[in-house]
Amino acid sequence: MNTPDKLQAVVFDWAGTIIDFGSCAPMGAFVRLFARFGVDLSIAEARGPMGMAKWDHIQALSRLPRIAAQWEAKHGHAFTDADIDHLYEVFTPMNAAVVPDFADFIPGALDTVAAVRARGLKVGSTTGYNRPIMEVVTAIAAKGGYVPDNLVCAGDLAAGRPSPLMMYRCFADLGVWPPCTVVKVDDTGVGIQEGLNAGTWTVGLAISGNAAGLTLAEWQALDAEAQASVRQRAAAELTAAGAHYVIDSVADLLPVLDAIDTRLAAGEAPPN
Repeated sequence: MNTPDKLQAVVFDWAGTIIDFGSCAPMGAFVRLFARFGVDLSIAEARGPMGMAKWDHIQALSRLPRIAAQWEAKHGHAFTDADIDHLYEVFTPMNAAVVPDFADFIPGALDTVAAVRARGLKVGSTTGYNRPIMEVVTAIAAKGGYVPDNLVCAGDLAAGRPSPLMMYRCFADLGVWPPCTVVKVDDTGVGIQEGLNAGTWTVGLAISGNAAGLTLAEWQALDAEAQASVRQRAAAELTAAGAHYVIDSVADLLPVLDAIDTRLAAGEAPPN
């Protein structure tokens, strides 16, 4: 029987959360995509809409004044939905081709997932990647020992993040309710908002994903002062998005689950 006073599931994002420290796989693909169409896109610009469905991500980039101006100068007209459709068609195989190079597990991820399962919790997953890209990712992850109880991809439903629809599908797939018994773990603002809009607890990952935007080697090369500065900036971004808790990576999740269970037992619901 489902009860509102104990956690039942954790829903993890993929890139920047479980795999791909720094959420790097899409970045080069976006830059190369726009370059192919004569538009200069920076890594910082590419990271802005991270977490959205990739069609929505391309649309968001097309609305940046600097990008829109370059497109119109090069192509003689403003971006149209047909243009975005075409870019999306080119992007999908481009991204799928590079994800194997960025599919290493984030340190501590597998141990954390095992500990979550040992608590009797379901393990769900949502992603801004579409099905063709995730066919590549899930095969690699499964060989490494990670097979979540479900997968909901961008494009599966009528709307992606920050709408709650992918989380609603997780509730149905996993057979869990009410939403207060579920935790959403993500490295992006829209991923946090996905959980908030569905009524779950949310945990933001400041260092392993898009908010910091550094590879593991780049992060480890920073001195303590520089790491503290990156952590403060990234944590502020995720807190502003509404995260109930912010930690460095999934390796730090278990104490947060303990804290949430304590709050649930005291009758607390996730703050709005």
